[in-house]
Amino acid sequence: MTTAIRINRIHKHFGALHALKGIDLSIEEGEFFALLGPNGAGKSTLINILAGLIKPSSGDISVLDFDVVEQFRQARQLLGIVPQELVFDPFFNVREMLRFQAGYFGRGPENDAWVDEILVGLGLADKANTNMRKLSGGMKRRALIAQALAHKPPVIVLDEPTAGVDVELRQTMWAFIKKLNREGHTIILTTHYLEEAETLCNRIGMMKQGELVALDSTANLLNKFAGKKLSLTLGEVGLPEAIRPMLRAQEKGVHTFALTDMGQIEFVLSSLRTANIPVVDMQLQEADLEDVFLSLVGKE
Repeated sequence: MTTAIRINRIHKHFGALHALKGIDLSIEEGEFFALLGPNGAGKSTLINILAGLIKPSSGDISVLDFDVVEQFRQARQLLGIVPQELVFDPFFNVREMLRFQAGYFGRGPENDAWVDEILVGLGLADKANTNMRKLSGGMKRRALIAQALAHKPPVIVLDEPTAGVDVELRQTMWAFIKKLNREGHTIILTTHYLEEAETLCNRIGMMKQGELVALDSTANLLNKFAGKKLSLTLGEVGLPEAIRPMLRAQEKGVHTFALTDMGQIEFVLSSLRTANIPVVDMQLQEADLEDVFLSLVGKE
């Protein structure tokens, strides 16, 4: 497979802050890849380096073998980046904005059919002639995604694309993005909606404090780290000391314990019996990506 993104020993310092600490990562062409981590982990810094907005302190990044520093124009033309912020030109309607965006990358009138496909795919066709200022927040978000796709880049970076948007937009957007991925586009996603990453992405990297602490297929991460979850309805009670380290969440009398093997079920239940704490209800579930995330990067 062709390597879409190659990140080699990237370090970034902001004064005394060591924001990225030797990141090594390769993303293959056609992958749907998730880059996850808590706030401050270094995800946005890495994306800004990839986009050419800031330079690394050392190391190098390439997009389809074009170095993002030495060959910036070629590398940037291969990227479509959806930012977290709602940044737009207030003087144009949606279609004009997309045509201008495509023009920045050398695309002319022959690109109009692709612009029309984007407008339909993202549910913007009826807003094509509406000024950007008059769009709702959700529609502005759709327009920014369309803007990143306007020049038909082979590599698409989605930086928190569904933050604060409604369910309809999320479904519409993901249907279109999955279609692009099936057609061969490489997708890199950062998100705090971990169920999105678990459902959509076939490989995941997790960052913590500027380092890559996990990199594997979604299935392998779930198998290696997740285990199972035991949810017990106990009421508002004090737990025995022996089982408190296993407690993952507590809400309205429901205590959720992270299990690494089935034998721990009896350990939890016997500890509760010894403490004369009755179990009102019990559920055993497969753990999910949120459990993997918390086990690897902590609760910060």
